Amino acid sequence: MGLLDVLLGRTRPVPSDLDRLFALPSAAVTLEAAASLTPTGTGAVCFASVEGAAFDDVRREVRALLDTDAVEAVRDEYGYSWLVSRRRPQELPDLVGDLHMINSALEGGGFGPQLLCSVVGFRGGEGGERRLGLVYLYKRGTFYPFAPLPGEAGRRDNALELRVRAILAEDLRIEPDLGRWFPLWGAPGL
Repeated sequence: MGLLDVLLGRTRPVPSDLDRLFALPSAAVTLEAAASLTPTGTGAVCFASVEGAAFDDVRREVRALLDTDAVEAVRDEYGYSWLVSRRRPQELPDLVGDLHMINSALEGGGFGPQLLCSVVGFRGGEGGERRLGLVYLYKRGTFYPFAPLPGEAGRRDNALELRVRAILAEDLRIEPDLGRWFPLWGAPGL
């Protein structure tokens, strides 16, 4: 960072640390004990849409590395692309490994600037109606909870999000700026 950057108030972006994803299985144990929320077995990596042969090569590489066709490419209503991995709920460590591999493959393929976040789904409550996503912000290296309210489009359970923040403060690096806790409406797995 140069003198001009300091004078103009620019900051260096936090480098991504994908290994932080591996803290999710222990955080899930804490979350289940304290809030009765369990993994759904679905996780996804979100990135700004990219097209072309280079991206197709990365997608084929991901499927080959994971040795499965369970990685699905989805585009949401806002134009973002998702690579979704589905596992059994008790296979959270394997799911986290999938997400790490997908992020690494995209990053290694030159798509790092397009990476936005990864999300792992959780459910709880009677009938599993409470939904929660633990979101990893790629460019910040932090996590935050996102809890859409069931049956209420465009509304979120802020009380649950703040409770999860307190529950997981020792397990995950939580994003301190609540303004960066972006809603992920329509995210796969939520």
